Amino acid sequence: MQSIEKYSWIIIISLSMFLYEKIYFVRHDFWGDAKRVIKALVLSLLIVFTVLTLTKISSEYSRILIMIFFTFAVFLVPLFKRIFKRLIFKIDFFNIKVKVLAKDKDLETIINEIDKNWYFGFKNSFDKYEMIIIASKSFKTIELQNLIKKYAQSTKDIYVVPYMDHLDFSHASIMDYSNIRLSAIHLENRLLNYQNIFIKYLFEKILVLLIFPFALVLHLFISLLIKLDSKGSVIYKQKRLGKNSQKFSCYKYRTMHENQDVLKEYLEDNPDEVAYYQIFRKYKNDPRITKIGNFLRQTSLDEFPQFYNIIRGNMNLIGPRPYMLDEEESIGTLNKDIILKVNPGITGLWQVSGRNELTFQERVDLDTWYIQNWSLWMDLVIFLKTIKVVLLKVGAR
Repeated sequence: MQSIEKYSWIIIISLSMFLYEKIYFVRHDFWGDAKRVIKALVLSLLIVFTVLTLTKISSEYSRILIMIFFTFAVFLVPLFKRIFKRLIFKIDFFNIKVKVLAKDKDLETIINEIDKNWYFGFKNSFDKYEMIIIASKSFKTIELQNLIKKYAQSTKDIYVVPYMDHLDFSHASIMDYSNIRLSAIHLENRLLNYQNIFIKYLFEKILVLLIFPFALVLHLFISLLIKLDSKGSVIYKQKRLGKNSQKFSCYKYRTMHENQDVLKEYLEDNPDEVAYYQIFRKYKNDPRITKIGNFLRQTSLDEFPQFYNIIRGNMNLIGPRPYMLDEEESIGTLNKDIILKVNPGITGLWQVSGRNELTFQERVDLDTWYIQNWSLWMDLVIFLKTIKVVLLKVGAR
């Protein structure tokens, strides 16, 4: 009992850091919550070791025990918080009633997020409400001003979704020009910052080194399956667009029969597939795909040979998709100037946001959003979500 009490000040510091990160008062989604929990625990650990270093009590405490406590807390606190929220939000009293003010697609998007993302603890309500969300793009400036004035009289919490919804303002900073009573939002193309490029490079190289032994064993097993399933080479390579529009050979496992004539006959019998390809840049039922190839595509294991592309330096682990040469014009001039400034990735935001269920334009939009709003935390979340997508085959064909 005395031992537990002796360490109680460490728990108090951790809870204080949770308070500092507004974990108790502001509702974030799971990944936003987890980020703040981890940040609070890291700050707590630094404070604890600073106190132990600067005082004469350091010999009374086990540094190993403290490290074990914080290591377990990083995983267990987000997990228990998720379980707790899952239980408590089943009780209607703890849900915040939200009124959404938006039009058309914006209205549908926000309402669907509130309905499906239970972690927020929000509930759509048009009559009795405690919070307002306004999508500014849905209204003219004067309409938006009048809505804010109207609802501010009776509602404490009003959230306005910025007109420029392609930017993540959580990473932006505000510059105050007090003499002229104006403020400016500082935005940064984060993946053109050399410091960020180095951090991303280091983070990915560590992940690749950890994955590589597993990938090598898996490569031998998959190669054998491909050889037993159909005639042809194990590896398939295709020219793709890389950084600065440079062409490079992108490696994948062969997932198709080498006889391509069957596609022409199939498209003649199924003209709807041509229209589908124009939108999604894929066929719904491609007759060229082998049995093993279908499995590899569903699990995304066909992308594994691109680890060689990472070693060669023309791909990243996480980034925009490697576009085909004939897709360059379809990307669009403005999007191309953003997407083709960085290396493509084996996985990325579009792969964990619907994959083949997304249209080509939606993929382009996600790739540009990723580059303009990159963060190390986002890469970690995408990596973890990729594991889930592969195991559950979400959005795969």
